Amino acid sequence: MRAGVVIVATLVAATFTVGCSSGSSASGTTITLYSGQHPQTTDAMVAAFEKFTGIKVNVRSDDEDVLTAAIEQEGSRSPADVFFTENSNWLVQLDERHMLAPASAAALAPIPAADSAADRNWVGISGRVSVMVYDPDKLTPSQLPASILDLAQPQWKGKIEIAPGETDFWPLVASVAHADGEAVALRWLEGLKANAGANDNVPDNETLTSDVSQGVTDLAVINHYYFYRLEAEVGAASVHAALGYFAPGDPGYVLDVSAAGVLASSKHQAAAQKFLEFMTSQAGQAILAQGESFEYPLNPQVAANPSLTPLAQLHPTDFTVAELGDGLEAKKLLQEAQLI
Repeated sequence: MRAGVVIVATLVAATFTVGCSSGSSASGTTITLYSGQHPQTTDAMVAAFEKFTGIKVNVRSDDEDVLTAAIEQEGSRSPADVFFTENSNWLVQLDERHMLAPASAAALAPIPAADSAADRNWVGISGRVSVMVYDPDKLTPSQLPASILDLAQPQWKGKIEIAPGETDFWPLVASVAHADGEAVALRWLEGLKANAGANDNVPDNETLTSDVSQGVTDLAVINHYYFYRLEAEVGAASVHAALGYFAPGDPGYVLDVSAAGVLASSKHQAAAQKFLEFMTSQAGQAILAQGESFEYPLNPQVAANPSLTPLAQLHPTDFTVAELGDGLEAKKLLQEAQLI
């Protein structure tokens, strides 16, 4: 376990107060967490939760689409008690299949209602905002596009990279489709593919961020925290890139939600609910501010990492997680554009 994880675990465990709906009777239980989240976040959450509660957590990590498919295939036999995703659409898919249990009132209460499921079957944990990362030697702030739709225009040919197989890209597709319709979204994807050329299938946002910093490409669209994690990893002086934002309310300016839910098939409902309650508590949310996550806490009582622009100063589209949907429309459009 990394030293930073141990420090955060110690700090937050000391502040997590008893009084969760599931009580303390679950101590000594072992639950299984399917995690599509980054280890920077998952490891610290699990370490602090185990330290305070005595509940052990077995973690199975993989891409969230892989884990969603596994849960659907396993059905009532799934060993998973909790599913923790980078993007909410995967939980929406499971919820549509009636595979989630209602989240406890204690887990839901600290998080704004718009950031959790309308039917209360999963809860938002953290927020991430889509941004442009660009090479300041090649572009000035005034040259950045006002809209994500502009990146499909001919002037961006050979100047961008995209990672359509990265599930973080799917909420952007869903947002464009919701704002402007499927036909516009498909033409936009086709334009992105043409402009990216051979760089139309970069594996992930980490690579996009590194490529911009190393001068491989001029611009990419990522979730904000990849930039800050690269700075933390190699030092700010070694990162040759800058962040920019689309125009307020643009469909490319998305506040997306990482979320968690308890499986209806879980045999350890009390312990699983307690894990959700910990993640949304001030103690659990403090991990996002004090650790290596660089994501935004959704509990308004917890301030974000001071390196980040305060969430209140940002102007993303006001689409809710419900309006962004289950991701299946985005998947269909990406397939039609031959990007996945």
